[in-house]
Amino acid sequence: MSPGHVAPTASEGTLARLAGELAQAARTRVPTALLSQRYPELTLEDAYRIQQISTGWRLRAGARVAGHKVGLTSAAMQQQMGIDEPDSGVVLDHMVAASGSSLHASNFMNPRIETEIAFRLGRDLDGPCDLYTVRTAVAEVFLAFEILDTCFPGWNITLIDSIAANAACAGVITGSPVPFAPAWDLADEQITATADGATVATGQGRNILGNPLQPLVWLTRRLAEHGARLRAGDIVLAGSVHASIPLTAGTHFRATCSHLPAIHLRVLPAATA
Repeated sequence: MSPGHVAPTASEGTLARLAGELAQAARTRVPTALLSQRYPELTLEDAYRIQQISTGWRLRAGARVAGHKVGLTSAAMQQQMGIDEPDSGVVLDHMVAASGSSLHASNFMNPRIETEIAFRLGRDLDGPCDLYTVRTAVAEVFLAFEILDTCFPGWNITLIDSIAANAACAGVITGSPVPFAPAWDLADEQITATADGATVATGQGRNILGNPLQPLVWLTRRLAEHGARLRAGDIVLAGSVHASIPLTAGTHFRATCSHLPAIHLRVLPAATA
């Protein structure tokens, strides 16, 4: 066990069984009951272990880790979800698509969309790290959409449920990256999200823990507690600058930013039989 590693409290068999339930729900798109209601004794460490088991199955099936997402980093998202601390999930390669892509809302159960500032690392980060170390490790910055989904009946979930289900991360749309200069103050970035040309949300970089780099500091500490680290080439989504928006079929989502290239996504109409 790595130094600082936090062990789960539930049995490995129980956690694997719950991971299997979530995997089946995601595969069949038939929601499963909230873990937090059925197993109130589950801890955050148990939830991260469920996530880790699920990720391990996907990696053995051929997926590759593309990076990580940090969620619930803005007051808007914490208020919307009724959760008062961040969480994290794993971004796999098959979950990532470029700006301009299209998708079907029907491929998800309860999809929502967020606009985020995201980063690509230029070198490994062995946590826990301070803000200066994180800042100097970032190679690129870009806008991203995160597609959220839940395999539970709705969005009235706890932090335990969110973490176990990969922090609700179901997809990532990446914008064009630009080189990151360590002196760049991303807190002042102004972001506007539109749906079919109408503004649906706005936010600033400072909405993300006061500084969009702070979630990376948090993530290096969280990963270190579980014997993991960030690696060169990883993308990291820092969290939404606004409350999440329903991902509606037939909608064209677009987001702009003060100094980052715009990003857009078309959600196709429901497929016909």
